[in-house]
Amino acid sequence: MTPPRPPQRFYLFTPQLDDPASFAGALEAALAAADIAAVLVRLAESDERTLIDRVKATAALVQRRDVALLIDGHAEIAARAGADGAHLTGVETFAAAIALLKPDRIAGAGGLRGRHDAMLAAETGADYVMFGEPDRHGRRLSFEDAQERLEWWAELVEIPCIGYAAHLDEVGPLARTGADFIALGDWIWTHPQGAAAAIAAAAEHLAAPAAR
Repeated sequence: MTPPRPPQRFYLFTPQLDDPASFAGALEAALAAADIAAVLVRLAESDERTLIDRVKATAALVQRRDVALLIDGHAEIAARAGADGAHLTGVETFAAAIALLKPDRIAGAGGLRGRHDAMLAAETGADYVMFGEPDRHGRRLSFEDAQERLEWWAELVEIPCIGYAAHLDEVGPLARTGADFIALGDWIWTHPQGAAAAIAAAAEHLAAPAAR
């Protein structure tokens, strides 16, 4: 018999972070709203010392809940900032940075151009792969293509995969692909009732029988 699949969990993208103190309340409410596996901290540009301080301040909120904290890029500061790992965009960037993270920290791979890139990332040591997230210009893989890649990966590869939901209506369809985690991006932070309400709604879509 095939063992039951572990419950699917959420992976949160933060906004571009320049003031952790002003973001702390929204982040704490978001973490309490559902089962969150990881938070990806996206850092606004600054000097290295400031970036490290921002990560440390955010880690204090996240890690005490047994939630992993990853940095978007910046693998070189992950250890010094106390992060659990980093998310690298592009298979070349991933391969160049993985030695800074392994064996002690999580190395995640995104921005993968196709199946070949995903397999290369896995062979290089990725702890997870992500499909469907926007690039720095806001462009993303078509939703249908992201679904197809997630289904392919979930069926064939043991390394976890993450599907990026650009809005609430994508959560259920992504869950049905077999993705291990669903990433929630900027839309949760701009929800008129707050991020906690947006995440609670996403959790309902995740738990719906049609999503399983």
